[in-house]
Amino acid sequence: MDTHELLAVSERRHQQVERVLAAFFSDSHYRAKALGAPYAALWETLERNTAGGKRFRPRMVMAAYEALGGTDLDAAAHVGAAFELLHTALIVHDDVIDRDFVRRGGVNVSGRYRDIATTAGIPLPDAEHRGMSVAIIAGDLALFNAYRLIDRSGVDGILRTRLHDLLDEAMFVSAAGELYDVDFALRSGLPGSGTGTAADDATGSPGSPTVDEILEMERLKTAVYSFETPLQAGAVLAAASPAAVAALGTFGRNIGIAYQIVDDLLGVFGDERDTGKTTLGDLREGKRTVLLAHAVGRPEWGEVAGLIGSPELTTAQARRIREVLEETGSRRFAEALARDFANRAWEALVDPVLPEAVREEFRPVVASVLGRVR
Repeated sequence: MDTHELLAVSERRHQQVERVLAAFFSDSHYRAKALGAPYAALWETLERNTAGGKRFRPRMVMAAYEALGGTDLDAAAHVGAAFELLHTALIVHDDVIDRDFVRRGGVNVSGRYRDIATTAGIPLPDAEHRGMSVAIIAGDLALFNAYRLIDRSGVDGILRTRLHDLLDEAMFVSAAGELYDVDFALRSGLPGSGTGTAADDATGSPGSPTVDEILEMERLKTAVYSFETPLQAGAVLAAASPAAVAALGTFGRNIGIAYQIVDDLLGVFGDERDTGKTTLGDLREGKRTVLLAHAVGRPEWGEVAGLIGSPELTTAQARRIREVLEETGSRRFAEALARDFANRAWEALVDPVLPEAVREEFRPVVASVLGRVR
């Protein structure tokens, strides 16, 4: 397909998922109104926090499904929407864990209900607690209803069980990744953790996670639910062979890790005009990445170790951190690692158990990841 056709297919899939989500939220609003205005308002907030994303996970479901010959596009859109609701649940809860009140440039669920409380005169600590409490409720609703959307897809019997199992695997594994991410923050002594020191980060012992630990955490926390299981769900829905399902899972696992490494690189070295996100955010947060794991323990790192995770990090200090990441070879290392995982992903795609249509569908995904690496 040429570029125009690819865009048309992508837009068609996007609109199919939007219709499913719109119908789901319309029904939920109707039910919530019977339980009072505050509950109806919560559902409106949850819908706003679900809107505006790239619908990346539904696109993976539908792309795999159609490339493998699937024709029931409404069923595929429901399964894709289920993964989108799972994504909503995870990021709402993740914001609670990180004590964040902003998402995608606007207030998230926690932030909205914190602001409502402060406007009512409630002191900030209590207002923040209320915001995070409501966010937990909202995330729970999104998580549970992800399974309900699979039920609404029209599939039944063993096929529905297999799709439930994949969604369960996505959630189950992501929870492990989130736990390890929280544990890394504690081990590294980042702000709010109450343990560890900057000296630990400078020497790489005992707190800082290794490159392999970071890769495993990113696989569990993000790659499985964003790539691996959505692709497998599309394949299962299309009645693909077990070998084809496994090959797509391997592709998803590797391209997901590559994508996350590149995302971490862009979070520090990207052009804000292209990425739409500040290059200070990850450094101020002290986000655990391959970049930092590689740099820790090298002599140059001691100069900037104490700056990582500082909410007051200045532009000049961030520039020096980037220079150190260049001097230690950490940027080159991460870029090479991203290319390696992208190449592993392509090797899975050329498996003869997958038809050429699958390679045509996902070749641009691999090219996009590689193209984002310098």
